[in-house]
Parts: sequence; C-alpha cells; structure tokens
Amino acid sequence: MKKLVAILFAFIISQFQAQQGPYYQQHANYKMDIDVNAEKFTYEGKQTLDYTNNSPDELNVVYFHLYWNAFRPNSMMDQRVAAQGKNGDSRLQKDGVSRLASIPKDQEGAQNIHWIKQNGKTLKFEVQETVMKVYLAEPIKPNSSTIFTLEWDAVIPQQIRRSGRNNKEGVDMTMTQWYPKIAEYDYDGWATFDYIGREFHAPFADFEVNIKINKDYVIGAGGILENPAEVKGYDANAKIKADKNKATWKWTAKNILDFAWAADKDYIVKSFDVPQGPKVFLVYQNNEKTKVWEEALPYLTRYYQLMNAHFGKYVYPTYAFIQGGDGGMEYGMCTMILGEAKNIEGLMGLMAHEGAHSWYQQMLATNEPMRPWMDEGFTSYAEGFVMNQLFPPAQPLPNPFLNSINAYRNFIKKGIEEPAVWLGDHHDNGTSYTYASYVKGELYLVQLGYIMGEQNLAETLKQYYNQWVLKHPSDRDFLHIAQQVSGMDLKWFQHYWINTTKTIDYGIKDVKYDAKSTTITLVNNGQVPMPIDFSVVTKDNKLVNYQIPMNMTRTWKEKDVYGEFKTIPYWSWTQKEYTLTVPYTKSQLSALVIDLSQRIADVNLEDNVVEVK
Repeated sequence: MKKLVAILFAFIISQFQAQQGPYYQQHANYKMDIDVNAEKFTYEGKQTLDYTNNSPDELNVVYFHLYWNAFRPNSMMDQRVAAQGKNGDSRLQKDGVSRLASIPKDQEGAQNIHWIKQNGKTLKFEVQETVMKVYLAEPIKPNSSTIFTLEWDAVIPQQIRRSGRNNKEGVDMTMTQWYPKIAEYDYDGWATFDYIGREFHAPFADFEVNIKINKDYVIGAGGILENPAEVKGYDANAKIKADKNKATWKWTAKNILDFAWAADKDYIVKSFDVPQGPKVFLVYQNNEKTKVWEEALPYLTRYYQLMNAHFGKYVYPTYAFIQGGDGGMEYGMCTMILGEAKNIEGLMGLMAHEGAHSWYQQMLATNEPMRPWMDEGFTSYAEGFVMNQLFPPAQPLPNPFLNSINAYRNFIKKGIEEPAVWLGDHHDNGTSYTYASYVKGELYLVQLGYIMGEQNLAETLKQYYNQWVLKHPSDRDFLHIAQQVSGMDLKWFQHYWINTTKTIDYGIKDVKYDAKSTTITLVNNGQVPMPIDFSVVTKDNKLVNYQIPMNMTRTWKEKDVYGEFKTIPYWSWTQKEYTLTVPYTKSQLSALVIDLSQRIADVNLEDNVVEVK
C-alpha cells in the first residue's frame, strides 16, 4: 500500500510539474463597430475577434465575460450585496439594502448576443449570469488561431458601480467592461469568475474600435484617437464628419487588457507631453467643482517621472484621466475617476493610485480576482511612495508608509480581519477586503523592505518589472525574484502575511543594568516571527543599531537606507525570548528601541521603547 501511495504521489507531482511547463500567454485582436443610440442609452455592436492559442492545450470551448448582466435585480451581484447588508460595499447598497434590487426594467444592464460564429460556422452558446460559454465547431489547437465573429445589442445600465448612464456627477455614459470580452486562459485554466463587483482579468489584446455617436458628444478613451480632426474636442480646427448627425470616432490600442471609454456633451480635453512619455489627456467637465484639474499638470509630469524611475518605464504612448464612474477604476491606458475634488492633493492621490495600476494591473497583469493584494497592494505602495515626494508632510515621518501601518494596527483591534489569500469577491466584509487587499498588500512590500533592506526591495521591484512587463506574473514569480535578489528564504513570510491573519508583536520584557553593560531581554508575544532591528540611543545622541536576524531567512540583511547595523546572533523562530548585552551603562543610555524606523507592522507599540531615566 505504501509503495502504491508513493507511486501515485510521484505521478501527481510529475503531472503538476509538466502542467507548469514553459511560460505562455494567449492573445486577442478585436475589431469592433459600435452604433450608439444616445437618447435611449443603448447601442448595437459587431465584433471580429482573432484569438491565438499559445498554450500547449487543445481548446474545445471558450468563455466570454458579459459584465453588464450583473446590473439587474436578482443577479449574483444583487444577491451578494443583499446577503452582506451593511458589511458589504457601501456603494452598492443604501441603508443595507442592495441598490441593484430597485433598478428599473428599462435601465437594467443587458448584453444580448444575437449570434456568434467561428470561422463562419454558427456556434452554440449558453449564458451563465455574467459568463458566456461557447462550444466550438472545431478545436483550437496549440499554437494556432481562430476567428470569432458576433453581433449583439446592449442596454447601458443605471450607474451603480463603475459602468453606466448618468452617474452622480452628470456624465452621460461610462463605458467600461462593456463588450463581450474573451476570458483569460493559462495553466490555472479559464479565468471565469462571475462579476460580483470587484476585479477583472483578461488576455493582452489589440483593439480597433469605431464608435458612432451623436456628433455633439466628446469621448475620452484609453487608446490612440486616429481621427482627431473629424470629431469634437481634440482639434480646434476639426471638421466633424457626420453621418445623419452622428460622428465616428476611430480608436486603436495595442497590448492592453481592455478598452474603456466615456462620453459626455460637456467634456473638455486637455493634453500635455511628459518628457520621455507618455502623452497625458485630461477629459472632464469644466466647472467650479473640477477647477483643481488645472493644477494637476506639473504634479502629473513629476508623477510619471518618479514612477518610471522607480518602478519601470510606462510602455504605452498615451494615458487618459477621465471623469466618469464612481471613485476610481483602472483600465487599459486610462482610468475613470470622480472629477469633483476639494484640493489638488486629494485629486492627485486618486490619480496617483489609479495611474499606478498601469504598472500592477496592466503592464504586470496579475490575476486580480485571484490575487487582488498583488495589484491593489503593490499599487497602494507605489501611490504612497510617490505621494510622499509630491506632497512631503509638514512633520517628516519615519517612513512614507507609517499611516498605513497605523491604520492596520487600528483595524486589527476590530477582530474582523480576513486573509489576503482569499479570492477578491469572496470576502465576507467590505472593510476586511480593503485591508486584506490594499493595506496588507502594501505592507507586504513594506515588511519585505524591513526584512531584506530597502535597496534590495527597490532592486526586486525593478527586476520584477524587467522580467514580467506585459506578461501575467503570479506571487510565486515575484517571490522568486525577491529571494534571488536578497539571497534570503522568504517563503515563510509570505505564508504568514498573505495566508493567515496572525500578527507581529515584539516587546522589551526586561532591562538589567550592570557596572559596564546593559542586558536586554526581548520577547515575541505574537504569532509571526520576524528579524528585529534594535537600536540604542545614548545620552550624547549617539545611535547604535543592531540587527537580530531570524534563522528562517538563512541569509542576513547586509544594508539598509535606515542606517548601518551590527549583526548579532540570530533569534530562532521557535524561541520565545532573546537576550542581548550592549556595552553601555545606565548613565550612558537615553533609550532602547525596537525598530526605530517604525516599518515593522507590530500591533502593540507600548513595549517597543524603554526610556532610560
């Protein structure tokens, strides 16, 4: 029996390893013609999709996302919001009641597929909520392509979340995740999560989109406008070519995950060039509530320069900040954000976050529904890094991420934390999702900087970009690079921080003063082991830093921008207490401190400092 189990185990392992294989990614090429009925908030669409299967697998079915089907009563999104009540996303409910339940019939989201063909052959399909399963007439063999054609009509839904008509700022149409969109396929299989309100995933694709709409509309989109002289808003000398009072906007984009656009009669368009790219477009309603957009230009120039230098170069030729949607949401080469802002710092905070998604949602396209912490968290880290330089605080902080660490400490006290490893749409509490994905994802990088040194973290982020730009990396890929750069074993940390809700809590338990030295006993009161930076501050303002390694890293931190450290014997992760002796007497000491940089996400700071009096 034992021999049989061993053989089966070896077989399973070999199959798993074989399935990993060489890296590949699928590709799609969309051509779409869209005719908008602006008065009725509907449109008709035609699509040709050239789909390339670069996988080693033969595909017998394909899947498309029909996201707008979520915006109707009794949809899965509606059911989820109703079940969560006040614990869910506040934007999707009012007084704990789902807003989707009361959408009028004529404003329900709808993507009605008339037909779909493969190489001219009509296909059978079935719509399962927001996912369409298509049965192929012929398999798509490895390293081959096929052509899909389809026609559909759509009702632009009442604006509830991200997409829709007449949002609260008065934008007529926010057109995001608006077309039948082929799902991603990789070694995890088809990415066919239903749309419940969180994140998206897709293969990289090229787009050619022709949008016919009333000629008095202005469109903002993520892409290249090929005919600015024939439409409103982009060329002062434009001669609008109208067909029965409609103008056709011709857009193209290459190697992005999705194509999004918004349309309004009151939009204005401003643009400027960032040195070494990109060309930035601001598309918004020009009124008293949006006047701070005028102040954004120099900040955005500096923003892209900082992002390019620290996180890798933005590869696309343009980027558009478009007033539309609720809050902010990222798409290919653009974002939809709220336009109304009280001050430039608030507006730039939103722009900095959504713009940084171009790195950690578009160019490094992780599977967001599966690993939202890799996108939202890394994006939040980039936002914090850049905003600290664009708007330095009046009182300098020990590190740019202290506010996020303090927010995490306060949240932990509520006792509702959920692991970051959970699927994005499957968190039971909206606030818990925010902290699991945004905050713990951001602090994942902050803690890595503390463990392996900020220089190593910066190098890891650069190599992550260099190796995986315009691909679909996973957390395993990132961790592999972090371990290569640092020479450390970091698997233990990722497991604790992402897969559990265990916390860090170190303290100074006891101090004994002798004639020529001082002996300090430290204690681990938490469940997450960490290396410890320990500092001695003398009466004459001398600072001496000690690094207490943690044995599971196997290699110790060699340098850090927060100071030079004397490395002393490691602290075994199984050991509750640790004792060190420093060559200073009580009369020489001013303070003893765990983590003077305040980067470690210790949940209890009361025992981290001893003032020597």
